[in-house]
Amino acid sequence: MPLFAIHCLDKPGAGDLRRSTRPQHLAFLEGLGAAIFLAGPLIDLDGQPMGSLLIVEVESRRAAYAIAADDPYSLAGLFQSVAVTEWRQVLPKPA
Repeated sequence: MPLFAIHCLDKPGAGDLRRSTRPQHLAFLEGLGAAIFLAGPLIDLDGQPMGSLLIVEVESRRAAYAIAADDPYSLAGLFQSVAVTEWRQVLPKPA
């Protein structure tokens, strides 16, 4: 199954919204199980979260966009932008 990078940037000044929505966001990601290849926040120059990066293993770009749309961060209006791009792992070499 292909991998897709979901790259999300927060709206400026949305730190409080990110913090208040984080428990629901993490529960949502945990509920995706093996579809999550990796996930974590993007960090700005001041060491603060400024967005999210997810790599998901799903059947299509449409399925990756659906994950992004259903994320509680997205539903709360946190993101300024969301991009989904197919991604291929080169290193470390996949098993």
